[in-house]
Amino acid sequence: MNKRLLDPALLPILAKVEAGERLGREEGIDLFASRDLNGLGYMANIVRERKNGNVATYVFNRYVNYSNICILNCQFCAFSAKKRDEHAFEMAIPEVAAKTKEAWERGATEIHMVGGLHPTLPSSWYLDLLKAMKEAAPGIHLKAFTAIEIRHLADRVFKKPLRETLEILREAGLNALTGGGAEIFDQGVRDTICRGKETGEEWLEVHRTWHRMGQRSTATMLYGHVETAAQRIDHLLLLRGLQDETHGFTGFIPFAFVPETTELAHIRPACSTDELKNLAISRLMLDNFDHITGYWISLGLPLASIALNYGVDDLHGTIQEEKIFHMAGAKTPQQQTISAMERAIREAGREPMQRNTFYERIESTGSRKQVSEAVPA
Repeated sequence: MNKRLLDPALLPILAKVEAGERLGREEGIDLFASRDLNGLGYMANIVRERKNGNVATYVFNRYVNYSNICILNCQFCAFSAKKRDEHAFEMAIPEVAAKTKEAWERGATEIHMVGGLHPTLPSSWYLDLLKAMKEAAPGIHLKAFTAIEIRHLADRVFKKPLRETLEILREAGLNALTGGGAEIFDQGVRDTICRGKETGEEWLEVHRTWHRMGQRSTATMLYGHVETAAQRIDHLLLLRGLQDETHGFTGFIPFAFVPETTELAHIRPACSTDELKNLAISRLMLDNFDHITGYWISLGLPLASIALNYGVDDLHGTIQEEKIFHMAGAKTPQQQTISAMERAIREAGREPMQRNTFYERIESTGSRKQVSEAVPA
């Protein structure tokens, strides 16, 4: 890109990016103020290429939502339900195990599982669930539970300290935590969109504790509702600070709020420009994160492909049966094939490669069904 085409206000920031220097809060706010979307993408791609070359990854995974029954009433959420609600559901453990086995036989390397804060399931149910999933697919990575689920399990279900609860879950088969529930860390924002949920510091403490156990997790941000650009930057800086401390985050996954069927339906959804800008700025601010994921469920696969030129190096996963965004009104597909993911990556001029839960590049996994059927029960 000819630097003469760049917004002049970005030139000092570009110099720091090229030198590999860390950007500060005010520079982050200046990035959001810029209207030079291509300039932001140009700078973000310097960081992307420095960290990941021309490779873009995806994970062969499946989503499982074991239940949407929840004691909270987050204003932004269309997923949660009370037990008597028409849309409430609760899966039986054998059903979850069967979905896990099916995904494993098709070649999946990860189950991504979250649910609501169920008021009555006992601790034994969660342990039996994880163990049944591991028995169904011993080699699969179980990436499960948001920070608020973990706090719910520690405080109300297991009634044990946070670390001890995490150790019990790890022993039962938990491999990684999801990054969900981060939303925006600012408490004023949380009081508006998810009143009663854990605080930003409580979210960070769950991941800090998990990382100190030598484990990994992802981080997220839900944007495009009532937050300001400064609050987005503060969110990124808190994540960056924890990553400096623990080095436990594998990747960052921002996604735009889908308001359609929520209590906040009056909010105008984020536009494509804002989504690309947010991804590019995330890449620039999170200098200690190796990976930025473009969540195609939120973006749509065509825009996710474009995002690979705005600092993104990963398109998340094949997913299959996503519920949370679609219950809020998302119109994107609920799953993608490997061929569709790889085509989207190639269309952006990147080299597709499959990864595992920890963003480690692996050989493409084919169907394991013939192998599994050849093994005696």
